[in-house]
Amino acid sequence: MDSERKIMVEEVDAVDAPRKARVDEAADEKAYVAAPSPAEAESDSAKLERKKDYLEGFLASQSSGESDEDTGSGDLRADIIAALKEIYDPEIPVNIYDLGLIYGVEVTENGEAAVAMTLTTPHCPVAETMPGEVELRVGSVPGVGHAEVNLVWDPPWDPSKMTDEAKLELGML
Repeated sequence: MDSERKIMVEEVDAVDAPRKARVDEAADEKAYVAAPSPAEAESDSAKLERKKDYLEGFLASQSSGESDEDTGSGDLRADIIAALKEIYDPEIPVNIYDLGLIYGVEVTENGEAAVAMTLTTPHCPVAETMPGEVELRVGSVPGVGHAEVNLVWDPPWDPSKMTDEAKLELGML
């Protein structure tokens, strides 16, 4: 390149401070906003009230006499296992229950659930997130008051712990 670039520097003694906005100045400026038509305008109390569509499903279940405990199968352990079957290993297209990662599900009479689980390897990419996801999913089962997940490494997981359905899914049968 033949031309040489030069950086020009301008030195100043002071810089004017930016103006601060004032409420009375903002009111003087004309800002035109489309106002809602009188048919669309809501009163202040109507704006604060909950809209019916937010509660529609809840109200329907309450009017039919259905409660949160009635939404499950009645067997809390079976409901927890069904919830565990909805969690899939991100690398293997099989749910964690059929994969054999769940070693035990214990439920007390007062709705406390304890799940013993492992991972395919201690260096599994989801080692930090999977136990938390399991705890959240088990805790969201209706009737579970408290959920606890214990991550265990003994006995180590191996493919023999998979169900026949999982083996068939992975082409191992």
